[in-house]
Amino acid sequence: MTHWIILPVVLPAILAPFIVLAARYHITIQRVFSVVGVMAQIVLGIGLAWQSSDGTVTLYQLGDWAAPFGIVLVGDRLSTLMVLLTAVLAMFVLLYAIGSGWDQRGRHFHALYQFQLMGIMGAFLTGDLFNLFVFFEVLLIASYGLMIHAGGDARLRAGVQYVLYNLVGSTLFLFALGALYAETGTLNMADLAQRAELITADATVGIRIAAVLLILVFMIKAAVVPLHFWLPSSYAEAPAPVAALFAIMTKVGAYAIIRVYTLVFPPDLEVTAGLHGVWLLPAALISIAVGMVGILAARKLDRLVAFSVIGSMGMVMTAIALFTPEGIAAALYYIVHSTLAAAALFLIVDLVRDSRADLRLSLQPPVAGAAMTAGLFFVAAIAMAGLPPLSGFIGKLLILNASFDTDATVWVWGTVLIGSLIAIVGFGRAGSMVFWKAQSLVPDEEEDRQETEQEEPMQEAPSILSYVAVGGLLALLVAHTVFAGQVIAYTKTIAAQLFAPDTYIETVLETPGKLSDKKAEKY
Repeated sequence: MTHWIILPVVLPAILAPFIVLAARYHITIQRVFSVVGVMAQIVLGIGLAWQSSDGTVTLYQLGDWAAPFGIVLVGDRLSTLMVLLTAVLAMFVLLYAIGSGWDQRGRHFHALYQFQLMGIMGAFLTGDLFNLFVFFEVLLIASYGLMIHAGGDARLRAGVQYVLYNLVGSTLFLFALGALYAETGTLNMADLAQRAELITADATVGIRIAAVLLILVFMIKAAVVPLHFWLPSSYAEAPAPVAALFAIMTKVGAYAIIRVYTLVFPPDLEVTAGLHGVWLLPAALISIAVGMVGILAARKLDRLVAFSVIGSMGMVMTAIALFTPEGIAAALYYIVHSTLAAAALFLIVDLVRDSRADLRLSLQPPVAGAAMTAGLFFVAAIAMAGLPPLSGFIGKLLILNASFDTDATVWVWGTVLIGSLIAIVGFGRAGSMVFWKAQSLVPDEEEDRQETEQEEPMQEAPSILSYVAVGGLLALLVAHTVFAGQVIAYTKTIAAQLFAPDTYIETVLETPGKLSDKKAEKY
């Protein structure tokens, strides 16, 4: 048993109370410890990903209690990839928060930031469904505090809406866990994988109810239509660094679906056969449509980006809903892409906010020095819309290719291609309205503007560190494109490991796995 795997959870859990208790009034000390902590997370993420790259599954038993009775953390290719992605994203978002001064506009930003990372890392590493629920609640509490950071009525209303919807998800999660435990007597995912196979055809009601409830919970977390209503206002009103960090939050829901419905309820499991395909694929395709139409119809730039997150999650869930190794590999490649692209766009929106009167997509006076911001928006919009040559285009090709031999080929291809066209028009309209077109003020309006500027202090120009943070995210997108061959090959090995979970089960339970011969032959 190695102790390294628990450090991504323990490190922020230690730093957060330290920052509150020992550095509450010293923002410089808070920043130093927060940055050092996230840098350590990156090092840990690289180490864990390297350790699992050969197929090794790492196990940590809290209190040295063996599964299924004890709490376990498990590191395989999928979980360590998500840990590394979270750590890298957190570093650039944190740099932006420091460079823009967002971390000083409210109380306890850095402590809440660390608690948020604790919840995310725990959700990716846990091997137990109940502890997945616990880490979801840690996420909910910390994210609400971050959402209302810096105050404001609109932000508070959006935060309350966000909490209410997620509390509904938490309630459904508890019902699902109760049903699962009543049927199987365990909540350890590896143990569930074995016990679910033993359920007879005449005793499937409880387990099918649990499977449906779980997929509804994870669809809420992933903001899949029709359970997406909380996302547009929540992400648009959240402080820019918080919204950028939230780009990984919806991926927690996608990760949970991948993990549970390849390990516990795989596609060929008789007792839950067809449940995820019937529910998930139509919802994913509708999510693409809703997200892309939202991009075109948005009247404010921040809401446009929020709807692009819904559309990108529709892309991810479409690939996942195929439940094939090719589909999961495509989804994982697109998860990395969409996380980086969405985070960059939310930060760019904040740069735009600093140079315009508001974020409405309307003609406003030209702003001096906006060329850099316009260039960053252009690159990020190309990536999110899926235009070549960036990784969004490659990701969509992978999704289309994964669906080619399925019954849903026409629906997937039609929705993805038409949705991409709508996204291109929507981003093009927004970019030209904000950065290209301009409206000169008549003399009276110019006087009113000057008087307003005298009454209200001008916002500070974005710092170099802010541009470095956004540029770093876009550089990662370029690297994701340049090294697409290697990344795709790795996502395929992840998918292969997910569909042949013998090693995972054996490592967690320390007993030979009991996969059926049918599953072994299929994968």
